[in-house]
Amino acid sequence: MRKWKQKLLWAGAIVAALLVVPFLIPMSVYTKQAEALAAKALGAPVSIGSLRIALLPTPRLNVGDVVVGEHHEFSVAHVSVVPVLASLFSDAKVISSVQVIRPVIKKAALDILTGLSRQPKGGAGNISVSVRQINIKDAKLDWPGMSLPEINANITLTADNQPAAAKLESVDGKLKLELIIEDNRQLITFTAKAWILPAGPPLLIDQLRMDMVLTDNKLDITKINGALYSGKLSGDANLTWSKGYKLSGKTRLDNLSVREPVRLMSKSTLVSGQLFSSGQFVANAKAPAQLVDNLHADIKFNVKNGVLYGFDLAKAPSMLLGQGEGGETKFDELSGLLGISGKTYRLRDLKISSGMMKASGKVKINPNKSLDGEIEVEVKNSMTLTAIPLNVSGTLDHPKVFPTKAAIASAVAGTAILGPVGAGIGLRAGKALGQLKGLFDGDENKK
Repeated sequence: MRKWKQKLLWAGAIVAALLVVPFLIPMSVYTKQAEALAAKALGAPVSIGSLRIALLPTPRLNVGDVVVGEHHEFSVAHVSVVPVLASLFSDAKVISSVQVIRPVIKKAALDILTGLSRQPKGGAGNISVSVRQINIKDAKLDWPGMSLPEINANITLTADNQPAAAKLESVDGKLKLELIIEDNRQLITFTAKAWILPAGPPLLIDQLRMDMVLTDNKLDITKINGALYSGKLSGDANLTWSKGYKLSGKTRLDNLSVREPVRLMSKSTLVSGQLFSSGQFVANAKAPAQLVDNLHADIKFNVKNGVLYGFDLAKAPSMLLGQGEGGETKFDELSGLLGISGKTYRLRDLKISSGMMKASGKVKINPNKSLDGEIEVEVKNSMTLTAIPLNVSGTLDHPKVFPTKAAIASAVAGTAILGPVGAGIGLRAGKALGQLKGLFDGDENKK
């Protein structure tokens, strides 16, 4: 019994020593040296709050409260470095794992990391360091204008510190990314559920999966499948960055309920119905953040069984002597082509049909959300069909529709000569004269 007690006492003493001895080693000198070496490598000031050696549960170096950059561009609450002990006595050092807790990365930190990647390899003597695994917990990306969730990550590296496999997952479990290496290609799978887009309109993605292949300077998104607002999203895309950044691809939407997404882009509801669309897009820019502003797209769309809010096209005849504002237009089908050029949107070949009413035209949405366009409405009244050209103006939040000056003048003249029946005749005559004028103007311009 005494021998067992002695053994327990000795074991307790050894454990106590392992816990206490690291705190007796003066580390302040090494802290200053570490700050200087890191600052030289990163090209930015580095501050280290604490530096400790721990022997339990395995020998490791613990670093606390690390801050990089004059404006705290990058900070880490705690870093734990676990070496392979046998490698400490050779020039090729091997780190078994690096654990990083609560890192905060600001957008400006990208400049620091870019500078680090340009540093020549090698360094002091012939010493090299190989890291086998990096574990990151509660990482936060602090990006202006974006709301991003905290991320956990497990990254496995090759002998030359290249990613071999990785798993990233948001703390709330809504986002997941998996990476594996196969034939010198990085295969990436990204999935999302009940996820709100971090930038732009806060669209809610019910489900999303993207299969991607990453090579040296190209990211191929081979498949996009998603579900949002009762509809299905599909498509593909690719991003290259050898000489600037270029994004291109095609997309398709089926049976999307447009009312809620449109409300996110405007203070008032503009349209409702079920959307079907398909098209292609391309964007070129010097920086990734500029791609959205340089987007160009041509998309064919069709909305079924919906309502246009803000004006009533069926009341076009009653607008001849006044301005149309307010009301709504129910339609069976609304189709056309959407052209996107940066922040400018053009709706061309618009066609709207509903019972006794048909309309066609074009509308431009300017970057400031103002509207500029013209729509011709045909309303069948009894046995006659009256076509009325309308100007579209106002803003997305407050659209305005009213007859063109030529339409009003023609209707007034026709009514004055032939009575109420003359209004329709005057409109048709006015339209014909307008077309002739446009024809002669075109000839004039050609001369």
